[in-house]
Amino acid sequence: MVTLSQKLQQYFFISAIVLSIIGIVFIFSAGTYWGNVHYTGQTPFYQKQAIYFIIALFICIAMMNWELLRSQKIWGMLYIVSLVLLVAVMIPGIGIVRNGSQSWIGIGPLTVQPAEIAKVTTIIYISALLSQRKSYERIVQWKHFMILMIPSALIMLQPDFGAVFILVVVVLIVFFIAQYPLRLYVVLISLGMAGLVGLIIAAPYRLKRIEAFINPWADPLGSGFQAVQSLFAIGPAGLFGHGLLKSRQKYLYLPEPQNDFIFAIILEEIGLVGGMGLLLIFACFLVFGYRLALQCDHVFHFYAICGLTTMIAVQAGLNIGVVINLLPVTGVTLPFISYGGTSLVVIWVTVALILNLSNDKRKE
Repeated sequence: MVTLSQKLQQYFFISAIVLSIIGIVFIFSAGTYWGNVHYTGQTPFYQKQAIYFIIALFICIAMMNWELLRSQKIWGMLYIVSLVLLVAVMIPGIGIVRNGSQSWIGIGPLTVQPAEIAKVTTIIYISALLSQRKSYERIVQWKHFMILMIPSALIMLQPDFGAVFILVVVVLIVFFIAQYPLRLYVVLISLGMAGLVGLIIAAPYRLKRIEAFINPWADPLGSGFQAVQSLFAIGPAGLFGHGLLKSRQKYLYLPEPQNDFIFAIILEEIGLVGGMGLLLIFACFLVFGYRLALQCDHVFHFYAICGLTTMIAVQAGLNIGVVINLLPVTGVTLPFISYGGTSLVVIWVTVALILNLSNDKRKE
């Protein structure tokens, strides 16, 4: 007899596959012309993404029943490994610079982004520590914040503000689920706002992004270029769009359309109705994830699955907010959909971890 938890796992897994296939389809549409112009003679983006998807799927299946990953002890070691990688990426000759950020490590023909790994390990390690508190211990334990701040500081050195934002927001939500006092959030929000102002002062390019967000048409050929071209894609599309494969902005107007701004191409081709359909699939995926968390008997697994599911939700929301000009440009990809091997593999590792942690039904 199939249990509710097993049904939820099946629905969760299927929704992730559907999202990945949709991603490959729109990477084919959005990136083929760009790739032919800028990467002549190289493997097309959609073929690379299909290969990444197959690799990610095999990794996911291999990890789904790996019992070691359900242990709290292993995540302390993996957290330390992720910190070592974050330090290594800053070493000249090891770290690779792309678009002004030294965020990748080259391993032969492959590149790895340690910040993506650090987000996962930090969220799960903090979940493990939170689960060790007694039921009556509701006081703030500052070591949890130190565990959050160390990788956040290292990621900011790259710099990668989008990854730090996602990590901090998700961990604070996990703290809220763990019943940290609400007054703490007043202090944290105040400190966060002060820190944001400091970051803007320290790096003037961030101020330009804020200005471009407020009025992208003030500099339509400079800092506001991506936002303007994204809105040009979305605005005329209407309810049903211009039709699949019939985007206009992908013809060298919207830079790298297969990456961070792929949702603009999706809206341009299949319109508001199609875009809402994609968001509905995302919503189903997230609901299945949270329901899997509620099925867990272990507090550690509950916190971890909530955190990992929220990480995907925040990243998707941040990307879509940027594309429709509700948020400043952050360089965050759309999970499952945007082109990128590291991003896709890490997302599928996250799916595997959620499925893995939801398997253990032993009572504490």
